[in-house]
Amino acid sequence: MISQETVPASLDDVKGWFPKIDQLLFTWFLERQERLGQRGDLVELGSYLGKSAILIGRHRRADETFTVCDLFDSDAPDDSNQMEMDGSYSSLTRTAFERNYRAFHGGLPEIVQRPTAEILDHVEPDACRFVHVDASHLYEHVTGDIEAARVMLPAEGVVVCDDYRSEHTPGVAAAVWESVAVKGLRPICVTTQKLYGTWNDAEPVQDDLLAWLGERDDIWHEVQRVGGRRLIRVKGRWTTKSEVQKLKDRLAHTEDRLAGARRELDDVRRSVSFRVGRSFTALPRALRGRDDDTP
Repeated sequence: MISQETVPASLDDVKGWFPKIDQLLFTWFLERQERLGQRGDLVELGSYLGKSAILIGRHRRADETFTVCDLFDSDAPDDSNQMEMDGSYSSLTRTAFERNYRAFHGGLPEIVQRPTAEILDHVEPDACRFVHVDASHLYEHVTGDIEAARVMLPAEGVVVCDDYRSEHTPGVAAAVWESVAVKGLRPICVTTQKLYGTWNDAEPVQDDLLAWLGERDDIWHEVQRVGGRRLIRVKGRWTTKSEVQKLKDRLAHTEDRLAGARRELDDVRRSVSFRVGRSFTALPRALRGRDDDTP
């Protein structure tokens, strides 16, 4: 991974958690909106060093605004949020975000360096078509971010919630599934890391998504039902770098064990006890051979 001071040459060079399958789905959702003529601004709540923002920014049309809201290196609004920032995002700076973003775009998005709870002071209701929620992992904050997304999005808009199932982010899981179970959020699909949803009818989007998935042999998918509604589970068929490394590590471990077993076998064969044992087992064979030769 490149250092924070190096200008990235590709999206893979930007530090952050944005799997390939989600890069493909972001592109598919945004391009589908464009094909259907859906207009609206783009918003990202929580951007880290800009990896997903760079991709979203590629889909901003001339009459649209892309707004990024993040604390960056500002103080958090409360002690719990500050502890989270210090523990997980101590390297996050606005300078690094802007450097990464400018490596792929001529200009910057609208940057709101404030708590995400203040996003509605900067974005109008029903003004957006796509909102990515990826800021705090604390339940109270995520609940507020999802509610803000609901205000910013018209009926056909799409919200994407990060870390909806990770063991280290139970607050996100609680907030996201509460929105599904109680507050009318309708999931379209899920990946290992993100949930894609709408407050509109999800089935037309799912029909289009299933048609696209059916044409690809590099993406696995299945359809489940949650609360009586369809939910598409999506996963890439390709082997990730981490999976390749795990396979290499397992192979190296197996080769080490095999080499060790061979050394132990060689030691046994060179031992006195092995040679004596061989001589005793060879004697009956020799005697049997002599017996067989007797007329």
